[in-house]
Amino acid sequence: MEKWIRSRFQPGIGLGENGTRVTASKEHIALSKRAAKEGMVLLKNEQGVLPLERGTRVALFGKGTFDYVKGGGGSGDVTVSYVRNFYEGLSLQKDYVEIFDKTVEFYKKEVERQYAGGMEPGLTTEPDLSDELVAQAARFTDTAIISISRFSGESWDRKAYKGQHIDIQGEGEDMVQKSEKIFEDGDFYLTAAEKAMVEKVKGAFLKIIVVMNVGGMVDTEWFHGDDRIQSVLMAWQGGIEGGLAVAELIVGKGSPSGKLSDTFAKELSDYPSTETFHESQDYVDYIEDIYVGYRYFETVPGKKERVNYPFGFGLSYTDFALSKPVVTVEAGCIKACTTVCNTGVREGREVVQVYYSAPQGRLGKPARVLAGYQKTRLLAPGESQSVFISFKVNDMASYDDLGKVAKSAWILEKGEYHFHVGTSVRDTVEADYVYSLDEDTVTEQLSSKMAPSSLKKRMLADGSFEELPLTRPNDPDESIFEKHKEGSATYIIPAEKAREPYFRREEDQKPLLSDVCEGKITLDAFVAALPDKELAELLGGQPNLGVANTFGFGNLGEYGVPNIMTADGPAGLRILAQCGVCTTAWPCATLLACTWDPKVTEQIGIAAGKEVKENNIAVWLAPAVNIHRSPLCGRNFEYYSEDPLLTAKQAAALVKGVQSGRIGTSVKHFALNNKETNRKDSDSRASERAIREIYIKAFEIIVKEAQPWTIMSSYNIINGHRASENKDLLTGILRDEWGFEGMVTTDWWTYAEHYKEVKAGNDVKMACGYPEKLLEAKEKGVLSREEMEICGKRILELILKVD
Repeated sequence: MEKWIRSRFQPGIGLGENGTRVTASKEHIALSKRAAKEGMVLLKNEQGVLPLERGTRVALFGKGTFDYVKGGGGSGDVTVSYVRNFYEGLSLQKDYVEIFDKTVEFYKKEVERQYAGGMEPGLTTEPDLSDELVAQAARFTDTAIISISRFSGESWDRKAYKGQHIDIQGEGEDMVQKSEKIFEDGDFYLTAAEKAMVEKVKGAFLKIIVVMNVGGMVDTEWFHGDDRIQSVLMAWQGGIEGGLAVAELIVGKGSPSGKLSDTFAKELSDYPSTETFHESQDYVDYIEDIYVGYRYFETVPGKKERVNYPFGFGLSYTDFALSKPVVTVEAGCIKACTTVCNTGVREGREVVQVYYSAPQGRLGKPARVLAGYQKTRLLAPGESQSVFISFKVNDMASYDDLGKVAKSAWILEKGEYHFHVGTSVRDTVEADYVYSLDEDTVTEQLSSKMAPSSLKKRMLADGSFEELPLTRPNDPDESIFEKHKEGSATYIIPAEKAREPYFRREEDQKPLLSDVCEGKITLDAFVAALPDKELAELLGGQPNLGVANTFGFGNLGEYGVPNIMTADGPAGLRILAQCGVCTTAWPCATLLACTWDPKVTEQIGIAAGKEVKENNIAVWLAPAVNIHRSPLCGRNFEYYSEDPLLTAKQAAALVKGVQSGRIGTSVKHFALNNKETNRKDSDSRASERAIREIYIKAFEIIVKEAQPWTIMSSYNIINGHRASENKDLLTGILRDEWGFEGMVTTDWWTYAEHYKEVKAGNDVKMACGYPEKLLEAKEKGVLSREEMEICGKRILELILKVD
């Protein structure tokens, strides 16, 4: 097909055999289900209750039986033709189970009633369960399955403490109010109605299975130490066929092989970020520094015992044995090898994880850090597989932001580096080999960037705190123009421009972008030929075409520049329902992280890219890779993990898969977008070390391994500077240090100033730019034509990549 035909004319040409459509095809939906099964985590399975024996009778309890949540809200939502809930999935297993019908009828009626009354999936109330219904079910069977579901979404966060009221005004206020009416102690915990239901079930059944249909971390204390609840499956939000994926695992069609991508503590208050998460809507202090997730719980004295389920944990229906690990060093790389043997009676997959322990030195270190991992193939009983994992010695370096060893440098401190190989951060064997350094070694010398101006202290490895030197505060609202605020910067739609013809008129000497494709002129010459007005227009979002609803890039018809469309992600191609196009809803990102298998995310990337392309979209706004700093972030379902390496490896594979079909990705949200409340005006205050080691590390790895075509800067302020205006971040680190070759887009409708974004290296302002202000800034001498051309060139380079 001729270049840009889809963008120019929006032809509905399918990408399947003989022009058939692949969007929401049977093959893609089957892939979504397989991925869901790979990432669901078996947390508990005492007395071998799961998988259910063929012919088992079961009674289903909990509104989650029908109130199934496929994924989160906001940009992560997807329009689908159907969603398979848990009951529907289990009802397809008639050869395996017999279901008690009266509780099914009860919950179906209750959920349908609440939906009809305007309630949304995951935001319904648990109905009152009668004693008589429980007694009838207990006479039918001794096995009960309880389903718990939760929903969260973009622009709002979760409650921190029982009984706490979150005072939020503006964006997200309505969703917070809805949630507070249903979850009196916050949706991290069970409601009083859910607790009452669970107690009734526990009192009547010998065997109890719990299915957790959630998008992020939740309370596990209520089942962790309760012997009356034998089995728990963390089913996450499994996409379009999530309910069927759960059902198939429960009856033994496959063995769970997911591993936790986060640490599950006993209480919400055990996470060091909880206490101050809602301290202010204007800022967030990252005082725990690099001690996030397992780095905190495995390092700080007295915190290990506060963990119910450690990072990397997950059970199987079979058993595995790992041989004594062999670790060597060769050509600057640490290489670990072990053999995994399936010693059980069912087939299954295991995940081998390698952690290193660096010397505490002067900088202080986490007790363990994930260095690499690999998931085995499906192993039959008695079958073995040798697993080889390698990583660079320099990957173990720490960032010295204060000059304790060498300021603004990555450092390998002298001492011994130990290696642990196993199946979770705790279930490991230490290798005999020890890597030793006699002297401190600088692996990379950099310069200070994004230093804090308001963060007064940070945590050390022993749980104490050190004071931080502060830089001069910056005013993020300083501008030659009046500040953008609600009503002036939010939801402004790009102006509709006349659609110019794409053929050259004889009297027209204007160059066309196709001339660049054909080698007739250079891109530099093409950009130089653009008048100031057209160049300024290029640096902002463009009107929607076709099924798009998040606008486009380009759109200079007289110069042959097409208007290429974008679409939301990352749980699937998001097309509004009124367009009449249904797509595949993939499992949420947290579930995909729990697969610990980059091949799974790459396959999804390939399939998702085809759906994006088939619907004439050029750039998919995915993946989202912010760190799970706190369970309270309402958008955690869109993000992968508390660990940057696991996040990066899974997401980089997705990027590679999508871009293999000449469709762009936009990795987001760069950076420290770990809170949704007041997200456009909240200052994320963190040390340089935490920023580099935790919060932008995943972006760094993705850039170096997958070169995404675009990166999306975040709404928030970082140490006094808006992310989209932050030259240290977008030019100094992203491009100069990491070698990023792509384009940077803002998130949609930021409070940042367009001319300041251009100067920082943020190439395009979405959804709408301010060309008149750019031209005025140029006239006033605060923005140069050269700075505009640099951004314009990168936008055009993106468009040239698109088919």
